[in-house]
Amino acid sequence: MIKQAHAISEELIEWRRDFHQHPETGFDVFRTAGIVADELEKMGYKVKRGVGKTGVVAEIGEGGKLVAIRADMDALPLQELNETEYKSTVENKMHACGHDSHTAMALGAAKILAKEKLNGRVRFLFQPCEETADEEGKSGAQRMYDEGAVEGVDYVIAQHVDPTSPVGTIAINEGASGGGVTSWGATIKGKGGHGAYPHKSNDPFVLLAHVIMGINSIISRRLDPFEPTVISIGAVNGGFTENVIPDKVEIKGTMRFTSLETEKQLREEITRVFEIVKTLGGDYELKFLFGGLPLINDKFVAETIEKVGIDLLGEGKVQPLHKSLGAEDFPEFLKNAPGAMFTLGTMIEGREVYELHHPKFDLDERALPIGTAVLAETAMRFLGK
Repeated sequence: MIKQAHAISEELIEWRRDFHQHPETGFDVFRTAGIVADELEKMGYKVKRGVGKTGVVAEIGEGGKLVAIRADMDALPLQELNETEYKSTVENKMHACGHDSHTAMALGAAKILAKEKLNGRVRFLFQPCEETADEEGKSGAQRMYDEGAVEGVDYVIAQHVDPTSPVGTIAINEGASGGGVTSWGATIKGKGGHGAYPHKSNDPFVLLAHVIMGINSIISRRLDPFEPTVISIGAVNGGFTENVIPDKVEIKGTMRFTSLETEKQLREEITRVFEIVKTLGGDYELKFLFGGLPLINDKFVAETIEKVGIDLLGEGKVQPLHKSLGAEDFPEFLKNAPGAMFTLGTMIEGREVYELHHPKFDLDERALPIGTAVLAETAMRFLGK
């Protein structure tokens, strides 16, 4: 597989650079999805366009097990600051999370597998809108799942580039590997008044101060210390001038978790904190918006990817995954079938490391055939190569 992937490395680079130069965001990935679908049809795949609004689903093979390989296609609303021959040509849009390479490597795996004698079927899921959601709060994976993109699938795999790890390595582990996400927001209501007469008002900023202290005590005092969780406040808005106490202030934040039981407890604890406002004579409105499931890598799938990595890359080239509570919508595809996501080392040697979502993010394209080979070989193993 490594030899086959290296044999198409120029094509992988060409695909990746083309997508990088023409980034598209959210569900508006019409050009990217069109190229992907056209290429897959040329390879002999049965292709469905417009799945989950603008996603592409392609399948090849007959009977037996069915393995799905997912790649996300969308970019970020970010102005690129790199000066390369393949830099973004679209103002304020950039592939700063490596989805251009995910798409290219999945196309590469599709090209290799189209020439193999498959003992089963492989389905590719090219997904829009991983980075955000639509007006109903649904991401691309959620939309594609709702439209049956993973019906009948036995295993699902995906990868994500890692600019902090060297080329020639991958990382994988079983169990909790990424965070689920729920957003929350509240309006704290007090009584406004003149800044010189605070005793005649009920200052919502004072109420807010108690809420902030309470929220920042939840993780350390209300949850199991061995449970990975985060609550962060991202926005506070209120008031309009220095000598007027406003009637209300607004606060927004996010919470991350690795189990739905913990998510439920976090909601309860945050609500309990806001009850302080009523105790102090104010009132509040609090809303939660569930954003996505945590990433739980299946043990068997993770072990298979690890074995493939060792066989293709050698001992010591497969590392434990650096766990984080960053959110990914890939877990939507794992609701009906076991699966796992691994990371691919793409560090550029001799250059300062710019992490995901940075305007100077880039990757070493020598990693492209490696990720391609791991995807293709893992699919073959699941089909009983």
